[in-house]
Amino acid sequence: MTQPVAKRFPTPAIDSLPHDIRGRLLAVQEKSGFVPNVFLTLAYRPDEFRAFFAYHDALMEKDGGLTKAEREMIVVATSAANQCHYCVIAHGAILRIRAKNPQIADQIAVNYRKADITPRQKAMLDFAMKVCTEPHRISEPDFATVASHGFSDDDIWDIAAIAAFFALSNRMANVTDMRPNDEFYLMGRVPK
Repeated sequence: MTQPVAKRFPTPAIDSLPHDIRGRLLAVQEKSGFVPNVFLTLAYRPDEFRAFFAYHDALMEKDGGLTKAEREMIVVATSAANQCHYCVIAHGAILRIRAKNPQIADQIAVNYRKADITPRQKAMLDFAMKVCTEPHRISEPDFATVASHGFSDDDIWDIAAIAAFFALSNRMANVTDMRPNDEFYLMGRVPK
């Protein structure tokens, strides 16, 4: 049974979208075999779609001190704390693929403190979770702790920015009642 894209706001038809957005959706569909519902839902507001994905790509697709799998770990852990069904499922799939580990996303979503991750990754997620749940309590000892695990100032910025950006995403996904595509549930669970 296919879930609706989102229940609250209308989903525009792909052929009615501005050329650049339609092109991006079709490119994603070509690569993955489907259009993730986040693209369809956010296309309701084209200017915001462009801004959202520009910032998303700047945070999630760059090289740096965090691997792409570690970036996804941050998304999954903080999205679970924010009770975002869409992001836990969709980014959990991406994490399983990038980490080449079919269990890691579920472990992190349920309780990252008991997940099979390194002490460095646990420190990263501790900091990200504080940004997510108690940003007003972040102080110099928090920076010192995460830095002691080898994270640079730029890495720490990235951890915080990913947690903060996905707080926005989580809230919009909940407001729109965005549903994960059925395809996400099985991705990365069994070797190809």
